[in-house]
Amino acid sequence: MNLFNTARILATAALSLGLSLGALAAEKVNINSADAATLDRVLVNVGPAKAEAIVAYRKQNGPFRSAEQLAQVDGIGLKTVERNRELIMVGGAAPAARPAAAAGKAPAVVAAPKKR
Repeated sequence: MNLFNTARILATAALSLGLSLGALAAEKVNINSADAATLDRVLVNVGPAKAEAIVAYRKQNGPFRSAEQLAQVDGIGLKTVERNRELIMVGGAAPAARPAAAAGKAPAVVAAPKKR
């Protein structure tokens, strides 16, 4: 094998790897509907046991209301939630919103509806 062929093979491998990683990075997961295999595949630092714990927590406590609620699952901490922030969807099709306090903004004040 000559130097040109070796360089071409390495370039092709690098391009393939780059495209594969790009596709993986774009995948998001709805933590309220995903099965354990999907959670394991998509979320960083979440293996089969933690993925099963997420599904079990969801079955016992109902749907997650926020990404931060994942930290209540045994074995999942806030660091894991933050690493996966852009991959997590809660309920609908939008990525989980970062809490105002974590984003450096004051929380919005919502007035209670008036009683008639």
